[in-house]
Amino acid sequence: MKRLMNLRPSRGATLFWGLLPFIIVAVFYLSASDIRLSENPNDKLLPSMASFSEAIDRMAFTPSKRTGEILFAEDTASSLKRLGLGVLISAVLAMLIGIPLGFIPFVRAGLSPFVAAFSMVPPMAILPILFIVFGMGEMAKVALIVIGVTPLLVRDMQQRVSEIPVEQLIKAQTLGGSSWTIVMRVVLPQVFPRLLDAVRLTLGTAWIFLISAEAIAATEGLGYRIFLVRRYMSMDVILPYVAWITFLAFLFDFLLKKLTYKLFPWYTAGKEGS
Repeated sequence: MKRLMNLRPSRGATLFWGLLPFIIVAVFYLSASDIRLSENPNDKLLPSMASFSEAIDRMAFTPSKRTGEILFAEDTASSLKRLGLGVLISAVLAMLIGIPLGFIPFVRAGLSPFVAAFSMVPPMAILPILFIVFGMGEMAKVALIVIGVTPLLVRDMQQRVSEIPVEQLIKAQTLGGSSWTIVMRVVLPQVFPRLLDAVRLTLGTAWIFLISAEAIAATEGLGYRIFLVRRYMSMDVILPYVAWITFLAFLFDFLLKKLTYKLFPWYTAGKEGS
């Protein structure tokens, strides 16, 4: 008798089961929307598909009467610029700090407690400080992402470096490798794909900090637009924006995973089908 844990769905079955939850949610929403709108045609909580279509056309295809720009494109570009810069800085800092923490005992003894303590500070609690120090411009928003994400990546890098087999490090030293050579030839090639994995896992966290910063102080951005129209209960704008953010997050996760498969086939052997 085959155990349930050993059964593998076909490609068609995988596609079906993957789409099924989305279909159920869509059917549930359409049914609930029809019920509410039949009772109150002016209800804004669950807009109809026609309302969504009108809102998407207004935001994504019709130039703003005030600025002449496409608001949806402007918001997306602003948010992606902040997110990309924040995550890039965080990843670079993670390598510059995390590798020495895991590789050099004196650095680990001096900085590891501080990094552990700093990672426990709620980034949103220091957002007012960032606005005071950096002002209300782009720097504060990027800084919030960096402060929120970097400690997580640093600690992950430290752990990954410490997990490298000691035998490899001993052999490299026996062959005459200096500390710098061992880092570049042994440590870095092994932890870089793990850094990409860590970035994938923290993208959701980075989005949270970005949306939070934009909601408080911004003049454009996906988070700014959502919190701007909420005062009018414009769910026909809010829900497409939320869906778009979700799609972007999924897309970046997918692209990073494919990049890891492409650059490091040895690391991802046997994982791509999972």
